[in-house]
Amino acid sequence: MSSFKKAWKSRQKNHHERSQPEFRKHLGLLEKKKDYKLRAEDYHKKENSLAALRRKALDKNPDEFYYKMISSQLQDGVHIMKKANEEVAMTEEQKKVMRTQDIKYVEMKRVAEATKIERMKGELHLLDADSKQRNKHTFFVGSTAEVQSFDLANHLDTAPELVDRVFNRPTLKTLETKSIQGAVEPHSLAKLAKQRNHQYKILSQRIDREKKMFVISQKIQTRKDLQDKNKKVKVKKETPKAAAIYKFDAKRKR
Repeated sequence: MSSFKKAWKSRQKNHHERSQPEFRKHLGLLEKKKDYKLRAEDYHKKENSLAALRRKALDKNPDEFYYKMISSQLQDGVHIMKKANEEVAMTEEQKKVMRTQDIKYVEMKRVAEATKIERMKGELHLLDADSKQRNKHTFFVGSTAEVQSFDLANHLDTAPELVDRVFNRPTLKTLETKSIQGAVEPHSLAKLAKQRNHQYKILSQRIDREKKMFVISQKIQTRKDLQDKNKKVKVKKETPKAAAIYKFDAKRKR
């Protein structure tokens, strides 16, 4: 029996579909049956889809209400979703950073900014800063007459020109016994004040930058947490100033 199979196989020939004739090479590849089947299946699939859409359009009730009618509008014969009036959840700058940088890099830059902010705060002490909340110093007197005649410079024992200063406000005794150190000329004081204001401006910019980096880091971390398969519920939507808040179901670790 085995010898018969061998003899039968030796007489078999491989079947080959004919190739494209030479004079028809300019027409492209010759379509085989497998190509025709794919083309026919695609054609009939599209034909059935169009027939289903026609049937759906014929059966549609024109008086029926859909909630999508509220959130869409017709422009040049095409339905377009309306843009929400609420603020954008993410700025273009945040999208650009989140696409190009990793959370470790963003966190490293944020920590560097926070270190520089702390160092600048230690140097400037936030003296006379425009954004700093003004301190209040309350003096208590015994009667209304004393309120009318209250002299702040005399009470603080300092010169009237130094009353409005919140730093380096020496007393009259100190002014009499010790010489003034540092710049005293008006143009020098104005120059120092200008430099101080410039430092405050840089500090304010660094604080804003650190806050932005923190928000970007939180948004990247939230997107990584969403890849988890655990069930979650959105508690708060995402805004340009804060990441979205999700509540995850507690899962016991074995």
